[in-house]
Amino acid sequence: MPPNFGNNIVPQKSSAGQVTFLRLATRGPRPNNFQTSKPYTRSNVRVLLVEDDEVISERLKRALEKEGYIADLAHDGQAGLDLAKFGEYSVIVLDVMMPKRDGWSVCQALREAKNPTPILMLTAKDAIEDRVKGLDLGADDYLVKPFSLKEFLARIRALSRRSKLEKSSIIHLGDLEIDAKAKTVSRSGQPLKLTKREFTLLEALARNRRRILSRDFIIEQVWNDEDSVSNTVNFHVTSLRKKVDEGRNHSIIETVHGFGYRIAEDI
Repeated sequence: MPPNFGNNIVPQKSSAGQVTFLRLATRGPRPNNFQTSKPYTRSNVRVLLVEDDEVISERLKRALEKEGYIADLAHDGQAGLDLAKFGEYSVIVLDVMMPKRDGWSVCQALREAKNPTPILMLTAKDAIEDRVKGLDLGADDYLVKPFSLKEFLARIRALSRRSKLEKSSIIHLGDLEIDAKAKTVSRSGQPLKLTKREFTLLEALARNRRRILSRDFIIEQVWNDEDSVSNTVNFHVTSLRKKVDEGRNHSIIETVHGFGYRIAEDI
């Protein structure tokens, strides 16, 4: 089941008793131990930090945001896994020792779900066996605590470059072809004329074809438009279906009632 996300503005109480407010990237009930940075940034690189030490996670989050990244936080392994399954990230940072699920099991679950997002493991354990275990489970890199912020950011830059290279500009869904660079779409060789929102919606669904994208996720993370309502998504999905499914009995876009949309599994 997709995770339920929180209200856009929630109170956060510091250890000194001071209340501040945090803007969340999505709407609806939020999962436990989840924070996100503001949805608007100069960078389109989103990083998921899964770290139960709040001092370390906040420090890393601030460092990432200072460099222009979007940073989401989860403070236990299960919350991190939920976010990773239903969000689109360029890099995932996993602490090893965490409550509910450790970083190894989260990494293994993501790779078993065919999630290719680069993973950086953080650990206080310097044993070769621990590093080998993480890499064998599918992690891409390893960083032993304590580490410098400069090295951490360098690892994030390297992994995010790898993530971009792995995202091909040409996406095929059966006889449907999406050219992400040229911003064109064709089906059975026939070009389709899509609006900007229809194109970005179709590309997001195609790049996340094993995931369900909620209406709130589409509005806030695909379109970066907090002012739209869910009916706006319905309108654009209907319009997109008319164009990509013309003359066909089955739609390429499947509605998962109560959750959102995804690419049909039989495409």
